[in-house]
Amino acid sequence: MATMESLSHTQETTEEFGERLLGVINASGLSMMLSIGHRTGLWDAMSQMDPATSTEIAARTGLQERYVREWLGAMVTGKVVDYDAATQQYWLPAHRAALLTRAGAPSNMAATMQWISVLGSVEDEVVERFQQGGGVHYCRFKRFHEVMAEESNQSTVGGLFEHILPLVDGLQARLEEGIEVLDVGCGRGRAMIALAERFPHSQFTGYDFSEEAIEAATREAAAKNLANIRFAVRDAAKIDDHRQYDLITAFDAIHDQARPDLVLANIARALLDGGVFLMQDITASSYVEKNIDHPLGPFLYTISTMHCMTVSLASGGMGLGTAWGEELACKMLKNAGFSLPEVKRLPHDIMNSYYIVRLAE
Repeated sequence: MATMESLSHTQETTEEFGERLLGVINASGLSMMLSIGHRTGLWDAMSQMDPATSTEIAARTGLQERYVREWLGAMVTGKVVDYDAATQQYWLPAHRAALLTRAGAPSNMAATMQWISVLGSVEDEVVERFQQGGGVHYCRFKRFHEVMAEESNQSTVGGLFEHILPLVDGLQARLEEGIEVLDVGCGRGRAMIALAERFPHSQFTGYDFSEEAIEAATREAAAKNLANIRFAVRDAAKIDDHRQYDLITAFDAIHDQARPDLVLANIARALLDGGVFLMQDITASSYVEKNIDHPLGPFLYTISTMHCMTVSLASGGMGLGTAWGEELACKMLKNAGFSLPEVKRLPHDIMNSYYIVRLAE
């Protein structure tokens, strides 16, 4: 029988664990400050500046110097910004700016740091759910769709044409000729809008149950005068489209559905014979022991507890969570009427797997 000691990967001391916890505290503080640097434009401004004082940086960004100086203190002690005490000047080295600025997309890690404060905004409600059960509804998450749209720009739109579409043989040629495309859980529609611009002969539809997200997507598509795209407020568990689409996509949208089993079955029903379902979802195993060495393991279970699992439970759903995993995903796809999927990964993307799925014969 395995003992508690043998289950531990390291025989660390209390002092060593304490040092790890200090690192967690510092990293937690830095994540919030990195997010603020993104939202205020400080990273973008500093990446274009020579070494400068806090007063000069504040003037460049139009921000309050006292806040800028305190923020810089966190960045200097966090070894993100460099500092010369003699001249009281700060600067952002280019190799760090590459991962912190909008110009560095899709590698802008500062934008991703926004999730920490978004999730923290519902901590009290999640604690109540620990005690009482149920879940926290999407509408309780401040700035969710705004931050998700930025994340979509990086994780999906940024690599859509160069990396993602080429995963499916012949797909870009079919899009150029003209096919019917549906995106399930489209959010603000950034991926579909990008596709509609690139492939004017194809028709694009986006479904999401959030009125806020669909309104934003519709406005953006209208501003671009796109006539080959439409968005609609629809619950993916209730869509009844039948053999209508050549391509259906779901970008990081299936695992937090209330009833992913029904959603996948509806997608199978809506797909034309010979069509393709392209599902982007989180790279993980369905078994926690296989996720121990995952580079984002703690983050995946955190974002699941604080969002993906709880929003599903809030609607009386299955609450599969972020790390529902490849094993369960493949099983559920088969149960929905699909053949065994091809599961592909991109060398630069540690977060996502891409399931290429067709109807079972």
